[in-house]
Amino acid sequence: MTEPRLKTSLWISAQIRLCDLSFTPAVVARRGDSDAGQVMVLRNLLDGTFELFARTTDMDGAPAWRRASGPDPVDYEAASKLIAREAEFDPDIWVLEVEDRDGKYELDAPLV
Repeated sequence: MTEPRLKTSLWISAQIRLCDLSFTPAVVARRGDSDAGQVMVLRNLLDGTFELFARTTDMDGAPAWRRASGPDPVDYEAASKLIAREAEFDPDIWVLEVEDRDGKYELDAPLV
């Protein structure tokens, strides 16, 4: 049996609230399926570059994140193309954009 999962829309709302509490601007850049849509986090480094993370699972099935944009930050156009490519396979994805020059925003699971 699998663990019950939090609805994606509730998770997104909680992340925005956590960002509000730390004075970190965050917006929903793309709205997906409220119950079980895939999530991507677009971290705007406010220097013209972005990091894109996608929610996934590790080898044991535990929640994790992967760096969808690769090891180095990318420009907005490259990040947008990655999101568009993901949306072709899964039109129900959510994208949460966080303005985070100082690295205050923390993903809720390890990066794999």
